[in-house]
Amino acid sequence: MREKGLARAGGAQGRDAMAVKLLFWELEKHLKSSSGASVVAIDNKIEQAMDLVKSHLMYAVREEVEVLKEQIKELMERNTQLEQENNLLKNLASPEQMAQFQAQVQTGGSPTGTALPPQVPSSVGTAQALPSAQNSGSSA
Repeated sequence: MREKGLARAGGAQGRDAMAVKLLFWELEKHLKSSSGASVVAIDNKIEQAMDLVKSHLMYAVREEVEVLKEQIKELMERNTQLEQENNLLKNLASPEQMAQFQAQVQTGGSPTGTALPPQVPSSVGTAQALPSAQNSGSSA
């Protein structure tokens, strides 16, 4: 049964190949018998078609460039925002937290993993956090 399906597919391919050969033969016959003016007209049509394709491609490329420029602009803004956030977090971190973070970075550990202590792990952490919060609150 599979062989019949292949035979049919092969038959269809054979007919397609014959149709293409016939088309090329007819085209070649027409070109040989046509006058020089007809060949020039065909050349002009081909040139016009190529110009049209070129203009469409240039338009598509320009559109893509504009989209990419906008994405670059958004990414640069996001990068700036993340750098500011990073600097703020570095300034707010205690020296112990920074040392622990540096150690994790050097060993290749995940800085966002569970190895980091909670924000306020004990009363010592609370005592350290409160004076700085009170100082910043009173100075504002």
